[in-house]
Amino acid sequence: MKQFMTQLTKGIRRSDIPKFYRDLVDYLIAIKALKGNKELKLTKDYIVGVIDINKKGVGFITPHNKKKDLLIEPHNLNGASKGDFVIAKRIYTKNARPQAKVILLLQKAFESIVAYLSYEPEPVLRNIKTEQIVQTKIKKKQLKKLPKNAVFKLDAYTYEITEVLGVLDDANVDEKISLGLYNKTEQFSPQAIKEARSFGEYVEKSLYNREDFTHLDFCTIDPATAKDHDDAIYFDTKERMLYVGIADVSEYVYLDGAIDKEAKQRGFSIYFPHKSIPMLPRELSENICSLKENEDRLALIFKIKFDKSYNVVSEELVEGIIRSKRKFSYEQIDEYLDGKKPTSKIDKQILKWLHPLHQITTHLKQKRLKTALEFFSDEITMELENGEIKSVKVSKETPSHALIEDCMLLANKAAANMIDFGIFRVHDKPKKKDIKELLNSLLAFGIEVKEGDDVIKIYKEIQKQADALNIRHHIDKILIRSQQQAKYDAFNSGHFALGFEKYTHFTSPIRRYSDLTLHRLLKSILHQNQKFRDYILRGIEALVVKISELEREAMKVEWDFYDRKFARWANKHIGTTLQAVVIDTKSPPIAKIEQEIPQARVFLGRSERVTLLQHINVTITSANIATTKIKGNVN
Repeated sequence: MKQFMTQLTKGIRRSDIPKFYRDLVDYLIAIKALKGNKELKLTKDYIVGVIDINKKGVGFITPHNKKKDLLIEPHNLNGASKGDFVIAKRIYTKNARPQAKVILLLQKAFESIVAYLSYEPEPVLRNIKTEQIVQTKIKKKQLKKLPKNAVFKLDAYTYEITEVLGVLDDANVDEKISLGLYNKTEQFSPQAIKEARSFGEYVEKSLYNREDFTHLDFCTIDPATAKDHDDAIYFDTKERMLYVGIADVSEYVYLDGAIDKEAKQRGFSIYFPHKSIPMLPRELSENICSLKENEDRLALIFKIKFDKSYNVVSEELVEGIIRSKRKFSYEQIDEYLDGKKPTSKIDKQILKWLHPLHQITTHLKQKRLKTALEFFSDEITMELENGEIKSVKVSKETPSHALIEDCMLLANKAAANMIDFGIFRVHDKPKKKDIKELLNSLLAFGIEVKEGDDVIKIYKEIQKQADALNIRHHIDKILIRSQQQAKYDAFNSGHFALGFEKYTHFTSPIRRYSDLTLHRLLKSILHQNQKFRDYILRGIEALVVKISELEREAMKVEWDFYDRKFARWANKHIGTTLQAVVIDTKSPPIAKIEQEIPQARVFLGRSERVTLLQHINVTITSANIATTKIKGNVN
């Protein structure tokens, strides 16, 4: 819906209107919300956007064109709730503040609601996130037959129960809750599965008119548990040529086919500690598309040539066939980079080029960071046993991660250089007011930096002072929050944090619909297929908006899952005292635990007087498994 309405705000050909939106279009024409003949476009008095509502019940709508938001009085909300996607009509009044009223609810903030059964003593359903009572058509007599804490998924429009997910007491229900909150599903349609299986499990390279690179010693470097391998690398030391091979998913996922339609709705793969919820059927993501060890696979390959000073002198994209000779984990590569001697023949061959490549990527990173930023980032590795936390570790970036990252950055930049309009990964500079607020807030830590036009220089000076105070790790998180969010856009505006004038995502088509779309676009350029290229680009502005939203949703699903596991652990450890650091001083203050379950958030009492980044000992007093909220007191 959001994708289609974004198209309407920019203009859409009548011939491109999907059948299931024609009634909506007819209604909008009838109320004179659309103008045009062959191309229809929303008139200036009608705004499409997401509703925000303050504590007083007053609404606001921010248009897609990013102009100033409009106020919506409670009586003009027309039943819309916070986060709902609506069409509103501007109201011309004598008031200085522009106003609007909701004309049509297009899409609820959440397509589904997850609720649990509580006996108080009568049975009621409570929203699992807000704990508000959810009205449903099911009679109390029927509810009384169900166990306490039974968990349901409901349709957000009709409030009818669509699925029984389990019970809160069962730790294995967490996965279903996290997916259900954002209306995600693991299962694919029979049509998509049938389409995926039709490609078989192996590639017969004689059937393809492609460049054959199977003689080269490509390898994959991924987490030890990875099953979907998007990328493989090889470095020719004599030619100083880096080969970045990426799974050619677009050869199997046809535009507007059954798989493609579902992939577009999912947008991204979702990763839990114990499993993944793939964007593509596993028959593709873990088999014919995955660059598996010792299997021929179709790939799009960037050949990137360096001069003796490690400058990129040429970039060429080719369709080829590769065969990964070795599947490495990050840990294995780190051991080799640290000096461990290989024992197998293939490992010896690969290390002959891997060590020189590591020197180049190290040099490139040092050069890149002169005009770019680098932040300390924590990645949680959670081990589960019977659905409960067994251990939680915070992983740091290692040399193997850095090596792969810079190879992928080179390929992504090369892909961006091939297009002027399409799908870019953009990251705008922080706004001046946000920089000013940031600098004022840092004074409390003894960090004093002057304002200026060079934002990169400002951030680097902040990090330098944070290093001296030994608080860099925490200050980096504040710096990240002060920035605008990276997103996808049809127009290039550069990537602030990376310091790149043009950037896109090319290297993960198994996991990201953005990358799959870019592959199609690049192949249309390679084959000089202007007609197909125009077709892809016709709705690209709406598509990038949708993809950006789906990316945020996928992240929220993952975060919600981790929070649920943290809450279960805390519920079994009431009275336990742990070390934590204060990350928010607003009411109520929030601290982040640093041991046992690192990264878990604890809400402190409103009367607690704490300062930002203060190290405290916090005692767990309660943990709500439904809402995931952990509460504690400062010792």
